[in-house]
Order: sequence, then C-alpha cells, then structure tokens
Amino acid sequence: MKQARHNIAFSLERVAQNHPNQTAIIESHTGTSISFKELDDESSRIASGLNQYGFKKGDRVLLFIPFSIKFISVAFALFKAGAIPILIDPGLGKKNFLRCIKKTEARGIIATPAVHLALMFFQKYFRNLKHRVTTNSCWFWKGCTLRDIDNMAKPSFTYDDTFPNDPAAILFTSGSTGSPKGVVYTHEMFSRQLEVLRSCYKIQFGEIDLSTFPLFSLFGVGIGMTSILPQMDFTRPAKVDPEKILNTITQYKVTSGFGSPALWDTISRYCISNNQHLPSLNRILMAGAPIPGSLIERFDHILTPKAKIHTPYGATEALPVTTIERKEILEETLKKSQQGYGICVGHTVPDIELRIIAIIDDSIPDWGNSIELTHGEIGEIVVKGPWVTQSYFNLNEATRLAKIKDHGNALWHRMGDVGYIDDKNRLWFCGRKNQRVCTADGTLFTIQCEGIFNIHPKVKRSALVGIGENKNQEPVIVIEPEHFSELKNNSARNLLIKELLELGGQYKHTHQIKNILIHQNFPVDIRHNAKISREQLAQWATQMIPQEHKKTTPLSVVE
Repeated sequence: MKQARHNIAFSLERVAQNHPNQTAIIESHTGTSISFKELDDESSRIASGLNQYGFKKGDRVLLFIPFSIKFISVAFALFKAGAIPILIDPGLGKKNFLRCIKKTEARGIIATPAVHLALMFFQKYFRNLKHRVTTNSCWFWKGCTLRDIDNMAKPSFTYDDTFPNDPAAILFTSGSTGSPKGVVYTHEMFSRQLEVLRSCYKIQFGEIDLSTFPLFSLFGVGIGMTSILPQMDFTRPAKVDPEKILNTITQYKVTSGFGSPALWDTISRYCISNNQHLPSLNRILMAGAPIPGSLIERFDHILTPKAKIHTPYGATEALPVTTIERKEILEETLKKSQQGYGICVGHTVPDIELRIIAIIDDSIPDWGNSIELTHGEIGEIVVKGPWVTQSYFNLNEATRLAKIKDHGNALWHRMGDVGYIDDKNRLWFCGRKNQRVCTADGTLFTIQCEGIFNIHPKVKRSALVGIGENKNQEPVIVIEPEHFSELKNNSARNLLIKELLELGGQYKHTHQIKNILIHQNFPVDIRHNAKISREQLAQWATQMIPQEHKKTTPLSVVE
C-alpha cells in the first residue's frame, strides 16, 4: 500500500476515512448528494470492475461524461485502477476534437450513449479502442454499462503499485492560441498541486465550494470541501444564469468558488443591477484569462470586507505559478495597469522558480545565462517546479519548442506569455508572445496597450491586433463596447473614436495606434469564455481596413 499512496486518489480515501459521513458533492438542480465514504466506496467498486473487465494500469481512457457526481466518481475510479483519464473539451469543434482523440491512441472509452452513437460514424479515429463502456444502456447498445462494471467488482479493492512519476491524466489545452495539446500529468504533480492550492489559499476541510470547473472540483474533493455543482452549462460559463447561481450560493451557504472571469463578470453585473450581495462567500478564485480591474472593483459592493479574491496565474501546463489578492490589486497595481504597465499577477507560489528570458520564437534546447533578462525587461516567462508538466503526449515537436533543459537536466516550461519582474519581485503579465504586434517603430504588447483603452467608460474590453507583414505591422485596436446599441449613429461612433485616439495619444505604448474598429461581440476561448481570440479579430481587421487606407482612423461595426 505504501506505493499506492502516491496515487492522487488516496486524497479521497484519506478524507473518507477521517470524515466518512461528510457530504462530498451535491448536484443542486436535483438535490442528489453523496458522502465522502460513499464516493470512495463507489469509485473503488468501479475501479475493481474496470480491472475485471480488462482495463489495465497505463491504459489511456477517453472520459466523456457530463460534469456530475458520476463524472467525479469515474475519474477517481480510473485513478485507482491505474488507468489514465483523457479530458478533452467538447466545445473544441469537430475537427480539433477528432484530431485530439486520434492523437491519444486511447485503449478505452467511458461515455454517454450519445457519444457512443456518434463514435459509430468516426470509427477511423477510434481504431485503438479495446474497451467501451457506456453510462447507461440504450436501444443500440449491446456492450458494457457502468452498472455491469459495478456488478463485476470484487468485494474489496486493492491498488496496484503507483509510483510518483506514473502518468495520472492527459488534459488537453483549450487551443485558444494554437492547436489543442495533451498535457501529461503524473500522480506526484497532482498531489503537489493539491497541496499548494490548499496551503496558498488556506482552504479548510468542510468548506462549501461552488464547483464550476471540473478539474478544480477533483482537487476540492481531495482537500475535503463539499462541492456544489450548480445548474449551468459548464462549457459556456459566460452564459450562466446568474439568478440560478445566486440561489445556489444562498441555499447552500457557499463559502468558496473557483471560476472563469467571464462567469464572475456575469454574476457581478447581475448583483450590481439587482442590489444583491454574497455574504457567505469568503474566497473567490478567478483564473483562465487576464482579470479586468473593473471586475475586481465591482466586488467591493458585493462581498463582505473580509472576503478575498485571488487571481492565480498559470496554464494547463503549470498552475498555479503566481498569485495576487484583490486588496493588493486595488491599492497598488490597478492604477499602473490603466497606464499601460500590464497586469500584475503577483509573487510566485512556494516551490516555483520563475525567470524572464529574451523573446525567441525558435526552440531553446539548453539553458544559457545569456538568454536571461534583468528585472524590468520584458521577455518570455519560463517556470520550473514540482507540478510543472514535462511533456505533451505524442507531440515531440511541441514539447521541444516548449521546454528548455537546464544544467541539471531539469526542464523549464516556456509559458508562451511575455512579462517582466518589478522591483518588488512581482510578475507583470503583458500578453501572449505570439500575439505581440511588431511595427516599424517597435514591438507592442496586447495587455499593456489594451489596459489604456479599457479605462474608457464606454469600452467593455479591447484587443490589440496587427495587420500586414511581420516586423512592419500596422497596430489596430478593436473595441467591444459596453452598450453596442448606443453606437448605431455616426456621431456617437465618431465621438468615441476621437476620445479613444486622444486617450491613446497620451501614452508611449499607444501613441502610434491610428486605427480603431468596433466589434459587437469578441470571439473567445471555449473553456473559460474569457480569452480573446485576437487571431480571429486580426483576420477580420485585415478585411475591414484596406491596405491603402491605413492610418486614416477607419471605423467598422459588426451588426
């Protein structure tokens, strides 16, 4: 059993032993609940049944179950069975979705009947599948169901030996700035990630957590929080019904919540409009995209003074890397963000090493001190630590481009983000490396420029894009207005553009920007609904601004 304790599923077993009757999960829309002991027992039965059915340690298993008690139970069962769950966002689009599936060369699949039906039409992407399990029986399904798996279980379940570096899961990135990639997590990485989340944010057993993101809910269960699964489409957090979420928070006296800034933006706007408050919430974690200062400010009118909002910075490959709390943002860094300094994402969390290196688009096989920049210089962010992943699955070229081997053969991960370290040793995020705009007069970074335009009261958010050839791009600011309907007449549009040009002309980062476009709704990532797809906006801007009319301050509106 000693080796098995490296298994991330032992976190659930430990809570179940110490607090067997404590509620682990509640599905708010049905009232269905399960205790930690029941969850531990159920996942062990499923794990035993999966082993009896033929799932073996190291088998990669596609998991397509809606976020629910059953999803969490099956995920822990796969951990216990030594199998490797593969999590892919269903909203990636058919082409990307099927490409991700093909890359994984999965041996098994556990999915709803609808997924199995769709699978029949795309057999070539599932050629390696040996074991197929459905959540429920249905008219076309003659194979194994989860009920059958449960019936196959032995009376007692024992783990196979699990070692720290054994793969635990493959999590696909959202592909918001490129093709989705499968990130390999080991059991040790998950365990260390769980501990740092617990310690950094002082998460206590017995807290009530609003679970809006599946992966974090697995951590919540491992920590011993009661996870409340609200009634929402978990693939579209920006479209959440705020009234339903508020009712859930109130009914269950939720104390903590992790979610996309798009979700909290929707909820906070509703609260302000309807004079609603959230007195039970002591902690909010926002992650997945840069957090607007206006969103942080809004919560002053919603939460109690003692409540904390943390905005951890990281990525699928490494989370958390740094963290900062709202008080520090409002009192120290927000004003600088509005002047084009970027967004401060705080100090590194314990056990993470962070450096800033020169911006290089090619691979960097080995670490050299000459690539490291000094404090205050903008460059690419690279990190190293116990939960920083080491590779992408079946993507050697992507791994080569993303990793740097240091003198001790440890690997640094290139975040693909640019930023700098200030005189207080805090990290400032300036944007994605591949979204920087290289003009004849120098390089512009998205977050720095957008921070200036975002302070205008009629601007909901902005996006810097470049059109034309690299190194000689023309910078364009695309505006998503707070109220698009107010800009339907030419005079209102022209006045807004005039004011924005005057605003941009006051700062060194933005004085060269002479093109402003207005877009009704920005395209965003499928996971958090918050990362702006600047690549799509750049294509659109190129169509809107004829090359011969550059620098003439054109305006375009998307109806």
